[in-house]
Amino acid sequence: MTRHLFKLVWNRKRTNALIILEIFFSFLVVFVVATLGIYFWDNYQRPLGFSYQNVWKVSVDTKGTGEDSEAVVAARLKTFARLLDEVEALEPVEAAAGTLVSPYDQGGWTSNMKIDGKSIDTEANVVTPGFADVLGLELVAGRWFEEADEELGWRPIVIDRDLARAAYGDQDPIGRPFGKAEPPEKPSRVVGVVRDFRKGGELSAQGNFMFQFLGLKGEPSWFQPHVLLLRVRPGTPAAFEEDLTRLLQGVAPEWSFRVRTLTQEREAHLRLFLTPLVAGGVVAFFLLLMVGLGLIGVLWQNLLQRTREVGLRRAAGASRSDVHRQVLWEQAILTSLGVLLGVVVVIQIPILDLIGFIRPEVFTGGLVASTVAIYLLTVLCALYPSAMASRVQPAEALRYE
Repeated sequence: MTRHLFKLVWNRKRTNALIILEIFFSFLVVFVVATLGIYFWDNYQRPLGFSYQNVWKVSVDTKGTGEDSEAVVAARLKTFARLLDEVEALEPVEAAAGTLVSPYDQGGWTSNMKIDGKSIDTEANVVTPGFADVLGLELVAGRWFEEADEELGWRPIVIDRDLARAAYGDQDPIGRPFGKAEPPEKPSRVVGVVRDFRKGGELSAQGNFMFQFLGLKGEPSWFQPHVLLLRVRPGTPAAFEEDLTRLLQGVAPEWSFRVRTLTQEREAHLRLFLTPLVAGGVVAFFLLLMVGLGLIGVLWQNLLQRTREVGLRRAAGASRSDVHRQVLWEQAILTSLGVLLGVVVVIQIPILDLIGFIRPEVFTGGLVASTVAIYLLTVLCALYPSAMASRVQPAEALRYE
């Protein structure tokens, strides 16, 4: 039976080749959308590493340039320190911190470090000691930054668990040197480890992350804070934004400030990531719809041309269910050939390490989901034409030439 089906498929190879190609390209589109969907969902289920609720973000434009003198930078840091002190004294504010970038920011700072002979890529940020209280970071080893760290002869570093595993393996990272400092830079040393931290938010993948201490009152740092983060008391009214802006503008009238909540930043970030995925899903849906309608039309036309063949098979004793199964099995063979061709193409992606950021489980899930979707589509499309073919009576079919 199987050999006979393959022979029937081969006898109509030109028409069937077009159907196989259509299935192949549909499989690729569904695979991309399904894999991305599973990838983002898998990321969404993982711990975020920080708390965004009741956190306000103040973006600070200091009007500075990369060519400012050391004296100008020092004055700017002192002004920022005063802003931080004034804000922390406000009644609705539970904690405040200065930072280079904040969660959900698109930009950031990345670094490559040489640690124990290994090249380690990591995201990084410079923060003041209040950062952990503002975002509710959870220490798993060592300690967080303290104001006294400004007097140290070396630079304290806090890393997340992903970076600790990548850099030091199973060894205790506390007190270990972090990279190699080039004079006149201070050497860096790990003082603490926090839970895995994902600055990019719920849809971002886990990755290495480090925090560097930012002092505002000691030696000038060229890592200048551009964001003021505040944890406010639950239920703080939106009217507090006006009072906050007035206070900030009074301390630094030449600077500009923009206030948003991290909840608003999160919503904008999710829309930015999900809009292309939803658009891709809509395109994939209409593509599959067109493919399905096309398959129904092609199968129906093929079966009309094979009415004499079907009639002769019925006259030879085949039942309606036999004809129905034959058409479905032929379509299953065409689908298998198209899917097999698609699998051969997409399997090259992990082999060539083109998507190293996607876990093997996610890739496998996308492969299975797209395969099931294509088989389900083609079987549904073949149901009606196969049912109509099974109703052909032998006497009626014999009239076809």
